[in-house]
Amino acid sequence: MEVVSLEELDEEEQLVRRHRKEKKELQAKIQGMKNAVPKNDKKRRKQLTEDVAKLEAEMEKKHKEELEQLKLTSKESKRDFDAVNISNLVLENHPPRISRAQKRRDRKAALEKEQKERIAEAELENLHGARHVEGEKLAQILAARELEIKQVPSDGHCMYRAIEDQLQERESPLTVAALRSRTAEYMQSHMEDFLPFLTNPNTGDMYTPEEFGKYCDDIVNTAAWGGQLEVSL
Repeated sequence: MEVVSLEELDEEEQLVRRHRKEKKELQAKIQGMKNAVPKNDKKRRKQLTEDVAKLEAEMEKKHKEELEQLKLTSKESKRDFDAVNISNLVLENHPPRISRAQKRRDRKAALEKEQKERIAEAELENLHGARHVEGEKLAQILAARELEIKQVPSDGHCMYRAIEDQLQERESPLTVAALRSRTAEYMQSHMEDFLPFLTNPNTGDMYTPEEFGKYCDDIVNTAAWGGQLEVSL
């Protein structure tokens, strides 16, 4: 005979089995009550019949209520399950909205990644190009004068780091961040001097004030390379 554990049964089957067990226990109890009352004691036999009927009615009512409660709970659970499935389906079809701040961070990360790729390409080209040969010759000339070339990481901040290095020789506290901030402030306050030298790469038109403002913001907030305009300040 196959033995089935309670864990393998659903809730309704477990309840039905418990009800059967309780009915058997009640019948055993009733039989004991009958055996305790003499058959010729009509008064007590009558009371016994009433007590038995009451016990059976109470159990029948209890079992009925438990079954109804189980069915109600099952329906509510199914509704909740369906609601969760619908919610999940909606979420799958409608991905969560990306906040503006996250979009800005993603855009900044994409720009920095693109810049790092350009830097890597430039460094690779320098190792094999004319610039590398020129650098070696320059190093020889400087060595003859007891000078040397300091290597600055090509991370987009190289111009500012080079200036920072020279300022530190004069015990200046200015950092790369401070240099970038001062550069942007000066350019913004002298926009007319710089606008003619900045053009939109897609249209070839001179920068608009809005585009110039973004250019200055990038100086402060990104690793945008410094060029002739910035170093001429």
